Amino acid sequence: MAGGLAELVPDRERSRAWTLLIDGAPQSHVDLDDPARLSFAYQRRLGHVADLVAPPGRPLNVLHLGGGAFTLARYIAATRPRSTQQVVELDTPLVELVRRELPLDPGARIRVRGGDARAGLGKVRDGWADLVIADVFSGARTPAHLTSAEFLTEVRRVLTPGGHYAANLADGPPLAHVRGQIATAATLFAELALAADPAVLRGRRFGNAVLLASDTPLPVAELTRRVATDPHPGRVEHGRTLADFAGGAPVVTDDSARPSPVPPASVFE
Repeated sequence: MAGGLAELVPDRERSRAWTLLIDGAPQSHVDLDDPARLSFAYQRRLGHVADLVAPPGRPLNVLHLGGGAFTLARYIAATRPRSTQQVVELDTPLVELVRRELPLDPGARIRVRGGDARAGLGKVRDGWADLVIADVFSGARTPAHLTSAEFLTEVRRVLTPGGHYAANLADGPPLAHVRGQIATAATLFAELALAADPAVLRGRRFGNAVLLASDTPLPVAELTRRVATDPHPGRVEHGRTLADFAGGAPVVTDDSARPSPVPPASVFE
């Protein structure tokens, strides 16, 4: 695979479920019999976002930057029928593997495009997306050009008024990457929230954090409740607490952008 060695490992407890591994690192889990079932904590948090950005059942226009096994696209197709979704995934061999082994529901309105996420973003028309989900990793790191203010300016361009942006971020102590993403998003969006494992937020271990941004009030109370009651409970930061957490981190630009940090080997052990 262009992005590393991809493997689909069968779920021992579910006959039509698989975990996607890239270079031995778990990336996503798909249950073909129950696409609304999200196993990974970060995917559950993104699922909560998709549930809460509009009234239940309302179809959405969703742009996914990064495809993986299309877990979130399958989830939204199942929970919000008639949604229209676009997926941009650079790794064409991975797309072919997933399409062959874990086929998408032919009735789902999911279009998969090959190519770089930022280039694909540039092809989406102004004001099309109700929700943009960024979940892009190359060698377990988010590419630098998907972390800048210029990138987020393009995200804003394709969002509807009041649309939402959600990003899966991976970081560890001292959380410079996450803090920089908060500071950068704050220059473009009026409202931000961050959901993560408390140990990650305290800088005690490497892990995932989901950043949510919009110009309209966020569903913080319900998001907090859902994240706190997940099988792997998390915490949501918002408002002044989140601004204090960012701690005056510099805004990331195309000139200063760096990939997210390399995960320690222990993360995948």
